This record gives sequence, structure tokens and C-alpha cells, in this order.
Amino acid sequence: MSVLDPNVAIWVISALAIAGVIFRPLNGPEWVFAVAGAALLALFGLLPFGEVGAGIASGTDVYLFLIGMMLLAEVARLEGLFDYLAAFAARRAKGSPKRLFTLVYAIGTLVTVFLSNDATAVVLTPAVAAMARAAKAPSPMPYLLVCAFVANAASFVLPISNPANLVVFGADMPPLAEWLARFALPSMVAILVTFWLLRWTQAKDLAGETSRDVAIPHLSLGGRIAAVGIVVTAIVLLSSSALGADLGTPTAIAGGLTALAVVIGERSSPWPMVKGVSWSTLLLVAGLFVIVRALEISGLEEMLVTAFQGPLNGSPAFGAAVAGTALAFGTNLTNNLPLGLMAGAFTTAAHLPDQVVDAILIGVDLGPNLSVTGSLATILWLTALRRENLSFSAWRFLKLGLLMMPAALLPALGVVILQGMWR
Repeated sequence: MSVLDPNVAIWVISALAIAGVIFRPLNGPEWVFAVAGAALLALFGLLPFGEVGAGIASGTDVYLFLIGMMLLAEVARLEGLFDYLAAFAARRAKGSPKRLFTLVYAIGTLVTVFLSNDATAVVLTPAVAAMARAAKAPSPMPYLLVCAFVANAASFVLPISNPANLVVFGADMPPLAEWLARFALPSMVAILVTFWLLRWTQAKDLAGETSRDVAIPHLSLGGRIAAVGIVVTAIVLLSSSALGADLGTPTAIAGGLTALAVVIGERSSPWPMVKGVSWSTLLLVAGLFVIVRALEISGLEEMLVTAFQGPLNGSPAFGAAVAGTALAFGTNLTNNLPLGLMAGAFTTAAHLPDQVVDAILIGVDLGPNLSVTGSLATILWLTALRRENLSFSAWRFLKLGLLMMPAALLPALGVVILQGMWR
């Protein structure tokens, strides 16, 4: 195969684009590299413009889901809902850093489950930083690390908890009851293991006392509307998931109606909400969808199916262990969103057993707890830290992740394997 082979060119451009997304040369925005990769594929004639359009269109449900979730999160942030919850948690801690840690972890779990892991990283992180300052915590890092780790550990409780869930399953998304039967127990294991290990590793910074006199800010009418909107959205999405319907449209509608209700109730301008949404994230996702489409038609998917379909179908338990572990570490090389896109196409083409598919999803969702490059949520968490004039190096995260991620992944995969044997 020559270096000028079109498929090789597709693989090289795609690899460089994904590397750009992960490593951000010259601190460029992630979306620039994804869009540039997609544009080069089209300009060099490696991907017909019709296929570019098909790749972009295939992400419609994900775009709508992200728009709705980001709009809900921005409304809640602007109206002070998350600051209110964080201050309430600080007051309820009654001077105990360990109790405060537990409360933050519980809030982070709920936000991840019902609003997505990106909302936890983007919105809860600055609120927790403010809470740590108000509570005069010895160190803010244990609580901020909660925002990073729970965002991935709790991201497969529900289909709506992580955009990667939508791309892995695509049109084959299980109804809610089936989803819970497959993922409730592995999720519980991952959440609890992550909690205990994170609390243990941060024990030194959880000593002493926090302030007992923490002022709880007034929750405005807009904040109360945002809270109701989030609860209603969760109910709508749970209902849609139970019916096996797409999640993007109801999420976008719920986010839009909540924002509209706040604008009317507060008689405020909608522009701060609209401007606060990270629209560049949609460009990033669209570029990745195009790149994945190019990889699909390059024959990579066919090669993977040919190589792994037999072994994974022949021994589902072993295949689940190997595939889940490989995908978990692989997310840190490619980022979990593009890997989830490719994994979704592969699982559909290979007609894999549910046991193996479940393990792949868990690997894609939980694997990013190894390093800062594993998921968009963790990258957004680092950005939020910088805005608070705080830092946590990639090396420190990796040293912690080498303990945290495998310790949660292996028992979660073990549960999946046992569940498959019991079916």
C-alpha cells in the first residue's frame, strides 16, 4: 500500500486532527483542529461533500442534546442555582470537611446523572470553588477533584448522563428500563469505588474544620424557575428514554422553554444565556462526526469487524473484559467522544452481544478518569480551574488516575460479565 493511498491519507489526517483536539498545539481551541481535519478531508477529495453532509447530519440528535443541556446549565449558572446548592452544602457540612466532601460528591452525582458530565465540569466546578472559599476549607482541591472524577464515574447511570452514550448506541439506544437493567449496578459500583478512593487519597486535605457560618444566597425567581425546569427536563428525558425515543429534541425544547420562562419571569434579556452557551462545542462534535464518517468509508471499520467480530462474539465474557479495558485506556489516547463514535459504528456492524457492548460503553465513559485528555468534560474542568486561578497538573492527575480508574473499571466490568452469565 503506497503512502499516497487515499485510505492512508484519511487515517493520517484523522489522527493529526484528533491529536490536535487532545494536545491543542499553541493552545488553540479544540474545535479548530476537528473542523480543520474535516475540511482537509473534503478539500483533498478524500471525502465527497455529500458524505461530509451525511457525517454532519448524523450528529443531529447529539447537537440538540448538547444545546438543550448547555442552555439549561447556563440558565442555572446565571440565576445562581448552583451557587445556592453549593452554599447549602457548605452550611449542611457543619464544619466537617469530610461531610462537605460527601455532600459535594452527592450533588456532583445528581448533576452528572440528570444534566450530563459536561454540566458538572463546566457549571459545578466554579460553584464548588466558591463554596470552598466561603467554607474556608483547608484546601479546595478535594472538592474540585470530585467535579472531575464523578463527571465520568456517574456518566452511564442514564443515557442522558453523557453525550458519548448517545453516539455509542446511536439509533440502537435501549429503552430506559433495559438501560437500567444493564447499567444500574455497574454504575453504582463505579460511583461508590470512586467515592471511597478519592476520599481516601485526599484524607490529608480533609482534616481540620470548615467554617460553620456560610451565607446561603437568596435564590431568585429565575433560579427557582431553573430548578423546576431541570426537574421537568429530567422527567421528560426519562420518559423519552423509557419509550425508546430520541433524546435530542426534547432536551433542546426543555432547555429553550426553561430559558424563555426565566426571561419572561425576570423580564431579562436572553442574550447572556445565548452567549454563555459554548457553541464551539457543536463545531467540535460536528468535525468529529465528519472524521468518523471518513474513517468508516476508508475501510477501517471493515478491518476491525473482520479482525474482532469472531473473537468477541465467540467468547462474550472474555471479549467484554478485553474490549472494555482496551477502550478505557484508548479514550486517553483519542478522547472518548471520537472513540465512542467509532466504537458505536463498530458495535453496530459487528452485531456484538449486549455484554460486550455494555463493557465498551463503560470503558468509553469511565476510562477518562485516567488522564486529563480522556474526555471533553475533564478538559472543560481544567479550563474552569484556570478561570479560578487554580491548577492541577496533567502529571498529578495521571498519578491519581492510575489508581482511581482501574480500581473502578475492573469491578464494573466484572458486574457486566456476571450479569451476562445470569441472563
